[in-house]
Amino acid sequence: MEFAELIKTPRVDGVVLHRPFMPTVEGTLCLTGHHLILSSRQDNTEELWLLHSNIDSIEKRFVGCLGSIIVKCKDLRVIQLDIPGMEECLNIASSIEVRRSPIPNPSPLSDR
Repeated sequence: MEFAELIKTPRVDGVVLHRPFMPTVEGTLCLTGHHLILSSRQDNTEELWLLHSNIDSIEKRFVGCLGSIIVKCKDLRVIQLDIPGMEECLNIASSIEVRRSPIPNPSPLSDR
């Protein structure tokens, strides 16, 4: 089974990215089989491409109908994604958590 089949919400608009000492970026968050991507349609704004394998841990926070995901990376970066809609936030968080856990492959030797 491919990870892309496990993504509950592949795209969310209106996500705000917060990073220390950097300006906030509002854009579209996309989840692929290998990356978390945040892209803004504004000029001169960089995109965030984050490999799922670089994610060390995530933390979810909720205030009203706004959800936040704190992503701690293996390279010591910490980013916060403010996601409109609690359901979308929970879906994104659970999809990232599934990706962090390896999908077990059946061993051909286990049938013997």
